Amino acid sequence: MPPMSQAAPTPPEPSPAQKGRVPKTVWDLVFTLVIPILILSPNILGSGISIAEQVFGGGTTGNVRAYLLAALIPVAYVLWDLLVNRNVSPVALIGGAGAIFSGALAFWYVDGFWYAIKDSARSYLTGLLFLISAATSVPLFRVFLDASSIGESPEHRAATQRAMRDPGVHRSLAQATVVFAVVDLIGGVVNSVVNYARVTAKFGTDDFNAQVAAVNALMRIPGLLITLVGVAVAIWLVNRAVTARYGAGASLFEPGKLLERMRERGEPVA
Repeated sequence: MPPMSQAAPTPPEPSPAQKGRVPKTVWDLVFTLVIPILILSPNILGSGISIAEQVFGGGTTGNVRAYLLAALIPVAYVLWDLLVNRNVSPVALIGGAGAIFSGALAFWYVDGFWYAIKDSARSYLTGLLFLISAATSVPLFRVFLDASSIGESPEHRAATQRAMRDPGVHRSLAQATVVFAVVDLIGGVVNSVVNYARVTAKFGTDDFNAQVAAVNALMRIPGLLITLVGVAVAIWLVNRAVTARYGAGASLFEPGKLLERMRERGEPVA
């Protein structure tokens, strides 16, 4: 982030190549939602085409192979993105580990109740890890906030690091981690309930794949909204603690103002 005492520089005019570049969020949507749904569909966009039938020969074997392909493409995309960008931050590594976990679960061939649990297993695991970390010296929500400050100037990053080491702010980071974990667990339960109610066919059938595709499409936005609620409440808790400690206007997301408040109080930043 630019220093708050200086005007932000005017961003350069994007090059023609940059203007034509597809945003990463679009690619994320394509590889984690659109392509898997098309692969699972027994009748792609009403065309009569089925990946399970035309590519994998149909029947139980074809449906299972289509299911595995649909499950593993998002995993491959996440890992490819991780390797290409050479991102070894804790957040990226957690995302990569979650992708591998999801890929491994794809080979657990279940339906009914256990499929509903399996489809939310990543949320359950993430929530559990966050809850455990809240009792340690490094609650995982702090890891996420710390990663967001990597691009800041050394002075601003030092200010945010000092603020997060403050006992009161640390307590709020632990509370935020618990809130995020609980909301993630609630999201997992909601997803399991919807899957249990809607994915009722036997594993390896056309109907099973079609129902999985329908639920994936149905739950994408609600799942995202539930996560955003958890993040918003967690951020509010942390910013409330930072403001109480350093004064009005202080925020981990505005390191320039945070630094000013620290200097006004005569506190060393380094």
